[in-house]
Amino acid sequence: MEVYVYVLLRVERGEPWKIAAEVSKISGVKTSHVVTGSYDIIAFAELGSMDSLKDIIMKIHGITGVQHTETAVCLP
Repeated sequence: MEVYVYVLLRVERGEPWKIAAEVSKISGVKTSHVVTGSYDIIAFAELGSMDSLKDIIMKIHGITGVQHTETAVCLP
């Protein structure tokens, strides 16, 4: 069963576009946008299973400048 998630990121000041571009390169991430408001970047991912969620979040946190993420799983 496919799982759809939005990942909301807070990042260090300076280069959110660079971080969004790096997030976009992660397998499963379909879009990544710099936004205004409480978060700096919103990414959308399509995953093969919930087990893949941990891997994608770990990869996002491995990007220099990422401070915090919040994940919203889409309900079927």
